[in-house]
Amino acid sequence: MNKSTLFRKLLKTRRPVLLSGAHDALSAKLTEEAGFDAVWVSSFGVSAAMRLMPDANVLTMTEMLETAKGINDAVGIPVIADCDNGYGNVHNIIRMVREYERAGIAGVSIEDNPFPKKCSLYPGERPDLVDADEMAGRIHAAKQTQSHRDFFVIARTEALIAGLGMDEAMNKALKYEAAGADAILIHSRQKSPAEIREFCRRWKSAGRVPLVAVPTKYPGITSKELYRTGIRVVIFANQALRASVSAMQKTLKTMKDADSVQAAESSIAPLSEIFRLVGQPQLEANEKRYLEGFKSKRGAIIVAAGFEKELWPLNEGCPKTLLPVGGKSILERQVHALNRCGITDIAVVGGHHAEKIRLPGVTTITNPRYRKGGMLHSLFCARERMDREFVFVYGDVLFDDYILSKLLKSKKDITLAVDRFPNRSAGSAANRDWVTLDSVRSNAPPAIGALERVASIGRHIDPSKADGEFIGLASFSDRGARTLRDTYRRLTSRPSPKTSRGARNFQNAEFTDLAQELIRRRQNVHSLNIRGGWIDIDSFEDYRKAWKRFSSHAPA
Repeated sequence: MNKSTLFRKLLKTRRPVLLSGAHDALSAKLTEEAGFDAVWVSSFGVSAAMRLMPDANVLTMTEMLETAKGINDAVGIPVIADCDNGYGNVHNIIRMVREYERAGIAGVSIEDNPFPKKCSLYPGERPDLVDADEMAGRIHAAKQTQSHRDFFVIARTEALIAGLGMDEAMNKALKYEAAGADAILIHSRQKSPAEIREFCRRWKSAGRVPLVAVPTKYPGITSKELYRTGIRVVIFANQALRASVSAMQKTLKTMKDADSVQAAESSIAPLSEIFRLVGQPQLEANEKRYLEGFKSKRGAIIVAAGFEKELWPLNEGCPKTLLPVGGKSILERQVHALNRCGITDIAVVGGHHAEKIRLPGVTTITNPRYRKGGMLHSLFCARERMDREFVFVYGDVLFDDYILSKLLKSKKDITLAVDRFPNRSAGSAANRDWVTLDSVRSNAPPAIGALERVASIGRHIDPSKADGEFIGLASFSDRGARTLRDTYRRLTSRPSPKTSRGARNFQNAEFTDLAQELIRRRQNVHSLNIRGGWIDIDSFEDYRKAWKRFSSHAPA
């Protein structure tokens, strides 16, 4: 229900409609929880609390409106905003009504003070009021501007505070009613409610719209007593603000005198209460309800089971993945890169000295057949980790974050990171994973960052005819992972033809052998074009290059 409509429904009940002043979202929430019918956005309170300014039109409409928006968003009950004199002339009032109504505020109060105003409760203030006809014009403009029929406009007269007498107060109120006001706020700063009672007595026979009172200066009367007098809406305007000041002063002094926060703990709200008020439990509930099932559950599998004789004796007592490079191991650098891209569920398949792989947050899976099987068998030692989207990483490759970041953005089922500008020298071309692409050959340079379909992959490809090199980093969607698992299961459940590199079956094949088989079966495999930004550590010379890149000193 529109909050303006809800406020009008409250006026039809046979009891006073009770509002309390709020100066921010938290005080508004406490107002709602205390059982008040609606919130009064006090210009006095907002000026003091939000800007430490007097209530004298020092704050702009925009500043007041922003606070009112925050208050309205914090509560489910109606919000009535104290808009002083409308922030100027009739043009300002037209804009003010449009903006406040658009913000969902149930209604506004406009008073017959001139611009700029001074708070009518300040000692010694006897304001000169605007002409009654001008104020009536303000009210008429407000009512003509509103778009929702139930938007509520309160006309507030300061006639009694200005010392103009009861007759003038009545005349002004009747003019404002005739101009379309939905209620009249009759204000008094007498210590007794006598003036209010007299006005109500006269209004019963002269006026029709409800009356509103703010008993700040005559606090001894109850809202029920005011209701019996003829007041329909009662506003406790600034007591919450004043209470908060007293409480903060007392608490601050207590802590300062005791030189400890413990002295104040028993008299202040526990942190759990603040968490509750600001909606922390709901925040966690929303995360569980809306994010748990949708957020990426992508994991990573790092295959680091091999043993390279070329690196002996560096890897005599540890797996290659634990060799230090510039102060961190290869594996640590891989894990940190994955973590920085949001992947925290990481499994490492180890073989040679797998028991030494004990990195926090990383699961180690041992492949006891690492000397006899190929990389493909090691990968499928982690098949239980392949029931969702995942990233596959060779255990000896270091890569820049941007490569992984671009790979994770791929919407393809199977995407391989492929360097389109590899080193093709004869001395380093052997035993590398070469790639050809389906794209039409041209003299145009490759589009770095683009995705292209792979035509073939493997060590059987002539390096001079290859379009790039697979760097040992791939991503699989849910469907891609399922296709990978299903194809491997079919191929290993019965004898298979020789693979592209001559393996007798797929149980001792390389990853690229299975990738080639997928392509042969018309499964789309795509390449992410990159240029540099990675190092594959297959030899001592590669290791020296890695050190040189990540450290100012290469190992001796």
